[in-house]
Amino acid sequence: MVESASTLAVHRCRFVDFTPSAVTALCFPPLPLPSVKGKKAASSSTFPAFGPLVIGRANGNIELCEWTGASPRGQAPQAWVVRKTLVGPYPSKVESLALTFRSPRRAAQEEVPSWSNLRLFSAGGGSELVEWDIERGCIKRTLSSQGGPIWSISPNPASTILALGCEDGSVRLISLLYDELTHLRRLDRVKSRILSIAWGPPIPRQKKTQNASVEGESDSDDGEDDLTDSWLVTGCSDSSLRKLDFATGRSLDRMATDKIRGERTLVWAVGVLGDGTIVSGDSMGNVKFWDSKTCTQLHSFQGHAADVLCLTISPDGTAVYTSGVDQKVTQISYVKTSRSEANPSPLVSSAAGRWVQTCSRRLHSHDVRALAIWPPYTPLPPTHQRQFPVDVAPVLASGGLDMSVVLTPAALPTATLAGKVVNPLATSTTATFEDAYHRRLAYTSGPASSSAVHLAKKARLLMCTREAGLTLWRIAKRHQRSEEDVDMEPPGAQDSGWDRVLDMDLNVQTNIVSGAISDDGRWIAVADWYETKLFQLTEETNGDLKPRRIRNFASLVQSQVSGSSSSGASAVLFTPDSSKLVLATSASSTILIIDLGSADQPPRVLRKFEQHRLREVSLNNRVIKGLKGSSGTPDGDVDMATEDRDARRAAENDDAESESESDVEDAKLVRTTITRMAVSPDGQWLATADDRRRTHVFNLDAVQHHCTLPTFPHSVHALAFDASAPSTLVLGFADNSLEVYDVEARHFPRWARALINALPQRFTHLHDPVLGVTFDPGASPAAAGAQGSEEAAASVGVSPLPPRTALFWGATWICKVSLTERIGYGGFEKRRRGKRKAADTAPNVNGRVEVQMEEGQQEQPRNFKLVTHYRPLLFVDFVAPGELVVVERPLVDVLAKLPPAYFKPKYGAS
Repeated sequence: MVESASTLAVHRCRFVDFTPSAVTALCFPPLPLPSVKGKKAASSSTFPAFGPLVIGRANGNIELCEWTGASPRGQAPQAWVVRKTLVGPYPSKVESLALTFRSPRRAAQEEVPSWSNLRLFSAGGGSELVEWDIERGCIKRTLSSQGGPIWSISPNPASTILALGCEDGSVRLISLLYDELTHLRRLDRVKSRILSIAWGPPIPRQKKTQNASVEGESDSDDGEDDLTDSWLVTGCSDSSLRKLDFATGRSLDRMATDKIRGERTLVWAVGVLGDGTIVSGDSMGNVKFWDSKTCTQLHSFQGHAADVLCLTISPDGTAVYTSGVDQKVTQISYVKTSRSEANPSPLVSSAAGRWVQTCSRRLHSHDVRALAIWPPYTPLPPTHQRQFPVDVAPVLASGGLDMSVVLTPAALPTATLAGKVVNPLATSTTATFEDAYHRRLAYTSGPASSSAVHLAKKARLLMCTREAGLTLWRIAKRHQRSEEDVDMEPPGAQDSGWDRVLDMDLNVQTNIVSGAISDDGRWIAVADWYETKLFQLTEETNGDLKPRRIRNFASLVQSQVSGSSSSGASAVLFTPDSSKLVLATSASSTILIIDLGSADQPPRVLRKFEQHRLREVSLNNRVIKGLKGSSGTPDGDVDMATEDRDARRAAENDDAESESESDVEDAKLVRTTITRMAVSPDGQWLATADDRRRTHVFNLDAVQHHCTLPTFPHSVHALAFDASAPSTLVLGFADNSLEVYDVEARHFPRWARALINALPQRFTHLHDPVLGVTFDPGASPAAAGAQGSEEAAASVGVSPLPPRTALFWGATWICKVSLTERIGYGGFEKRRRGKRKAADTAPNVNGRVEVQMEEGQQEQPRNFKLVTHYRPLLFVDFVAPGELVVVERPLVDVLAKLPPAYFKPKYGAS
């Protein structure tokens, strides 16, 4: 069946002045130390499963990312996506990150490191070391360095000690044993800042030769006592590196770097190889290799034109990657050399190879602040060094002032000699660092890949939240004009389609987590991690909006949160009729349904739901993971309509009542963060999703819990109800897979299975994950009858989308999907022989873009119509039937606000 064409009017909004934050730190979890009792190399027959990636931002936020591949070692076009965002105090910044294991023995048994077994530490330029509670999403504890500002942090290979490089010139060792954070001791103090730290390779423990106290502290609580730490190396601000003995704390030697007369050279980065070779990067752009035994220089490379700010080492220790102010990422490789005869001269190196600068790539437009690689490198003695298979390419992550993380396959050319090397990012068939295509992870405006932009449809207001404030714009109503009117327009008249009506700077404890604006434009809710603020808006005579804060709202929320003084919210949402506020608390993951009241009645809490707090909420004590619907099985193993359904629902309601009246036992509780919420257009259904991939549905008419969906393999990124069928819930996941669920019937409908089970590869392999889904309100029969939306849309030259048609969108694409149609031939409408309609993207007389999305052409049905000329997208939603609001924040506009990038002119270059 071929549908008629749909024409949408697009408000292309580029006035939203959102500015993403720079990337200042990147971190992968370490690999557990191998058992070396057998004195054999730790060879692995399989490539290690891709672990989580942690990104530190200049605004203090930390993003926790997960691999989206179908298997932990498989290709993932979307690579790492943000699962959770830890919001930092306002104002703050993240300068360095470190991940350690809570239990190394448990880590050795896990295929992918679990968040519960990881400890995350950060330093932000101050004197406080911060440990984060990953599950709660907030700061767990802080520890003073006792030595001034912290310049660098580095954990030892066994995850038992954390070294801090401080302003006062000392290295302080922090014990991590028994899940504690305590000062262990201080190493020798020097008269310079400690800008960087690296641990030397651990050595096999010598019996009865170590001091008992030192030996006890360096032991792991899980029996990882085969190796003991030997020494550390520090990069200092006085043109030198220093080698420190771990057992005695004394400075063993000093290595001096090059310097310009009258200026000190800063050693910003330092690393250690398994054979003890020290690598350093300094402010003169030099990358140097040092012999750790004699503390003399082996090699020196002028790899950069300005400061080297970061370096990382390849998984097998045969390549070093450096980067810094000149935006280049340089690869220095170890090349084996063959000698025909041995040279007896002691001046000639007897090594079987040498280091060579092999490649440089400019992956960023501004300074690069951080580098990390998976699998991570651990300096181990040559007899115990890990050996990874070369059939999968490592992935190099880099980030800096241009605000985006860049991922690059980093296979060595020698790896291709053994056969085909898989590119985990699926960007190209080649996987070597020199030739493979890199990809840029798109930035999002809100926490956990959500959007900081919100729309009030009836009031036509657009809101964007920042770290500590928000801005409101009014979008003008669209009207049709003739060509003669356009010819007589003054210059700049097309920019009059919007007006800034409100700017607010708020007093917050942390960066803003969530915000919402009611559909009628009368209410605004904005929350940080510890407090939620509610404002009532009134319009002044000049059109500006005046906010009035509801003073007792924070205490109202606090009274409903047991055992916490926090009133913060991880997600807030108004119902379509603007009469209720749905609030998901940040501290306890409790959902509050709040009646906003009237002029003479203050807001009050109607009900609180604690289903997300419970460890086991699914039916019959079962949580189904990785639902893969098939035609031979029932439509979904969830709360189905069975004979004892009514009795079970009654029991659930009784349980919910008792949970609301009394606190739940701690043993039954789980820590999570609610990241997505959606309300159906008729206001009856509420769907909520958390970072543990659980989804619950509530009935707002009856104000009770309705059903629980299975636990899906990936986190929910898009959540919305169909405007033409308000009980149909559509979900989009981080790996671009989709699900359709009928909440009223409590099952996955059969009419959608043919599409869901056979999504086209070009859609699932889009490099940017789905961020949202929206439906045309003109497709709703109720809306059309009540407001005459079809006639109104036709009067301005647009036609709404047909029923059961969704618009999915990511950072660089918008895709129209008809949920009831099959994919059709080819899945996508491809460009053939230049027969593309030029009018598809031409601006109309109003300066806005008319996008003609046709359901089919010629004789073949076409589903999954893709539009890619809007980028990067922050928000997509319908403001009226057939009228789409698209918020873009072009990277060029963002970079224009940054200081100019480093540029050194060369002779003969233009």
